[in-house]
Amino acid sequence: MDQLKAMEIFVEVARQRSFSAAGKQLGISRALVSKLIMQLEAELGTRLLHRSTREVSLTESGHAYLEPCSASVEQARLARLAISQSASELAGGLRVQAPSSFGSEWLADAIARFALRHPQLRASLHVDDNLLDPFKHGFDLSIRVGGIPDSRGLQMRTLAPCHGILCASPDYLAQFGTPVHPTELLQHRCLHFSHLTTGASWRFTRTVGGHTEQISVDVTPSFSSNNGKVLHQAALRGAGIVYDTTFLAWRDLLNGHLVPVLSDWELPLNNLTALYPSTRKVAPKIRALIDFLVDEYQPEPAWDKALRERS
Repeated sequence: MDQLKAMEIFVEVARQRSFSAAGKQLGISRALVSKLIMQLEAELGTRLLHRSTREVSLTESGHAYLEPCSASVEQARLARLAISQSASELAGGLRVQAPSSFGSEWLADAIARFALRHPQLRASLHVDDNLLDPFKHGFDLSIRVGGIPDSRGLQMRTLAPCHGILCASPDYLAQFGTPVHPTELLQHRCLHFSHLTTGASWRFTRTVGGHTEQISVDVTPSFSSNNGKVLHQAALRGAGIVYDTTFLAWRDLLNGHLVPVLSDWELPLNNLTALYPSTRKVAPKIRALIDFLVDEYQPEPAWDKALRERS
């Protein structure tokens, strides 16, 4: 008996709660699924599954065996993937989608350097601030801020933190003053990113003396856009206080073209995430790019490190 194959089948049957569904997923017959499960049970000397006409369920022994079995199967899968990836050059098309601001500011350079390492790849980067369905639009990998509302069929991996920051030009603050409390934003011109999941409600948190204070301010935007770079440029022109991100604002914060506002308050933390098809075998080129991006941006992305070292 191929014990590893039988273990893979057991994990799939436990997931699907069905011999037939597991066989369909694995591309083998129901009869072979049943045969290998029985051989595995005989090898272990215990019954792993209850069978009925309607459903398959785990026995007590099955529950105890599932977690270590799943871990062994996953380790074997990763080992096979590592061998196949090292044995052959990454090749073929690789379609990536990302928000326009992060895509142009950071991701384009990273993908260009990744492609130079793998000349057989045909990489493409589509920048778009709409939440496009990666399956429907044929992307191998989608980079998002905070993932997407419905991520069924997708796996998600965190690439980097995405810190929000309020800032404005020195000229704007000289003319209109600097707010010292979030409620004072109601008297200011606010530049709003229209894809915020909280709408035009800006949320703030601070901790003073062990006490945490939270407040939401429903701003009335004087200017809004679905593109972060548009808002950033408007802030540089003195158009108002912008709800920005550190990956976009860091350089202008360092050179003084923008000034932090309400810096003793924190905005909600998001993450830049990689979303990719939830399949048992992720393509080596997708896995390699994700690993490359994780190495690029962790444990601390360059933009946040620059701001931390200046502070």
